Amino acid sequence: MSASLPQHRKHPRTFRSNRYVYPVVSRRSGGVSIGINLNPDKVCNFDCIYCQVDRRSEAEIRFVDGERLLNELDAMLELATSGELFELPEFRSVPEALRRLNDIAFSGDGEPTTFTNFDEIVASVADRKERLGLSDVKLVLITNASIFHRPAVQRALKILDRHNGEIWAKLETGTEKAYQRIARTKIPFQRVLQNITNAAKERPLILQSLFMKIDGSPPPGGGNRCLLPATPRNRSGGRAGPCRPGLHSCSATGRTVRRRAQRRSTPPNCAQDRRDDWSVRSRVWELMSRVAAERLLQFF
Repeated sequence: MSASLPQHRKHPRTFRSNRYVYPVVSRRSGGVSIGINLNPDKVCNFDCIYCQVDRRSEAEIRFVDGERLLNELDAMLELATSGELFELPEFRSVPEALRRLNDIAFSGDGEPTTFTNFDEIVASVADRKERLGLSDVKLVLITNASIFHRPAVQRALKILDRHNGEIWAKLETGTEKAYQRIARTKIPFQRVLQNITNAAKERPLILQSLFMKIDGSPPPGGGNRCLLPATPRNRSGGRAGPCRPGLHSCSATGRTVRRRAQRRSTPPNCAQDRRDDWSVRSRVWELMSRVAAERLLQFF
């Protein structure tokens, strides 16, 4: 039933006259996720070859108006919790089982943690959530984990910990070469791995991976094998030192991508690629919930 939902196939980061806040019904959330776009300027420190954001065109919004963002969030929370959202034409066909507010997600057109004073906006959103009695609603961060080491981001992660937070960190590969081919960034691969390791020592963390064919060539050994060259189940069965089980699951999507040679300012038109020749199949599975981060990442 849910696989055929039109809301699953279209996730616009726009809604009515809003600039920053938008609702989606996603497979990830199993219900309604309220997205917060902290990067309407399209700023991102990665240039992933599969990214849907067209950075060849000028961004219409350069700066985030914090007051307007929070006002949009207030209005969206009212729509979602009152049920009025599902009276709107684009949400009227959502099944009853999915008419639930699952989370507020920091996502959008770039890397959300690059937002100036990221910890302050996370604190403001968490405060609104609690004041409305929505403690069960998650605060989700969808991120490339590249700047977890910065103090403001560290503070933000601790705020997430106190307010039913959940981190989805992207990690498509286990090798430096493949990482550079996919992410096209100056951020060192080892920094990303270390940031994920350190974060997972403190809280549960979900890896989100996109396993793709590039120019017709699949990942070496298949998607999950390129991420985990050795199966942790065969090498390790428990915790490592003081770590709690950190990496809970992996969301994996298989796609075919035609590699483009554009520079950073002109990323590939992935939307057109999908219409032309992307074969898409998705699968989500639980991946070693009992294995701590250090034990998992030692296989890279």
